[in-house]
Amino acid sequence: MGLTALQQHGEGLGSAFPAYKAGEYCGAMAAARFGDPQAEFAALRGACGVFDLGYRATISLTGGDRLRWLNGMVTNNVRDLAPGQGAYAFLLNPQGHILGDLYAYNRGESITVDTDRSQVEKILATFDHYIIMDDVEVANVSEQLTSLGIGGLNVRQVMRKAGIEFPNLQPLQLHEIQCDCEWGYVSCTVVHTDDPIESYELWLGPDHVRPLWNALVAAGASQIGFEALELHRIVSGIPRYGVDIRERDLPQETEQARALNFNKGCYIGQEIVERIRSRGAVHRKFSGFLTEGSEPILPGTKIVVNEKEVGETTSAASLRFANGNANVALGYIRRELWSPGREVTIGGVKAAVIALPVSDDILSQKESSLARHSA
Repeated sequence: MGLTALQQHGEGLGSAFPAYKAGEYCGAMAAARFGDPQAEFAALRGACGVFDLGYRATISLTGGDRLRWLNGMVTNNVRDLAPGQGAYAFLLNPQGHILGDLYAYNRGESITVDTDRSQVEKILATFDHYIIMDDVEVANVSEQLTSLGIGGLNVRQVMRKAGIEFPNLQPLQLHEIQCDCEWGYVSCTVVHTDDPIESYELWLGPDHVRPLWNALVAAGASQIGFEALELHRIVSGIPRYGVDIRERDLPQETEQARALNFNKGCYIGQEIVERIRSRGAVHRKFSGFLTEGSEPILPGTKIVVNEKEVGETTSAASLRFANGNANVALGYIRRELWSPGREVTIGGVKAAVIALPVSDDILSQKESSLARHSA
């Protein structure tokens, strides 16, 4: 397991933070926290935060058949992506189970595939297995490229102050720029993410990641570790492969309609996906849950209705607010039982089913009134 590029070039990165801690995340060693993760979470959603995305892996596809070939591999339509546009997709096995998830971006002369480092070896092996007579070259370029994330209400002002100027972008649209920072001109790719809050990814060479990080912090961005990112991910209802999405899961169970296209033609596992769509055959649904009490929810805890197990949690987050705590979980529940406000029991504690992403109105309530406001 390697360090992210920011960690490799990060001498003194956490020296000003007594509570600084690093750890493993998505297949790489990254900053877990700089201070209080709850405060970092609040800064990310309420102002502006910068965070390390060096745990992501980058695969480059070249060759004349790259668009046609990848379109036949994944669940979304990448063949018709305009240059500079991306899409989120699943990679399936022939039985329709999810081998991994990824973003694919049309770069004109190549396709950039973006995924977690924890998935990259399996995805590369699957790609290699299915390239037969196709004019496709696959290269893992993760060591040549890294990225930072930045998001929040003030994100554009902070980026502008740091010398990063670019036009308005649609979600999953990218734009090549030259960063005119105090430390010089650097080529950088800006990607507008599909996150519920306004956020961007900045792709650049590893040697320049620490100066850009410093410039964004100097411009007003708070430094965010992956513990706060996990809080944001869970509240946003974004499943993580290997945690909330497993190889046993089927695409429609995950509620990630953004990964599916039903008009694109054949791809691996399509027959199962289409059969599910025509027959409505999946029995589980990815959902959010909110509990009363101060005890956190544990991933893997059974969800019970009328003394019968009807699902399980996969991720959980405990959030602190001035007027109380909120315990949020992600997981799966029997589809026929899904209804916002439905009372369930998780680990012997009352909980309510909630829609995703979790609304700010729900999160702002005191724990004693969580169930009343979850509908």
